[in-house]
Amino acid sequence: MDTVTMTFYALVCGVLGLVGPSLGRAPMRLVIGALVGIVAAGALPTLRANLGL
Repeated sequence: MDTVTMTFYALVCGVLGLVGPSLGRAPMRLVIGALVGIVAAGALPTLRANLGL
């Protein structure tokens, strides 16, 4: 895994970790985390292309 991908997912996971406790009980956090992961995985190729990486 390259550094851009690792940095991107570290930022996404870090922000999700910060807001996680305010998102409710464990099942809701799991669903929100899965949705954020799907969106992040879909957004990364576009982000890389726009940044020229």
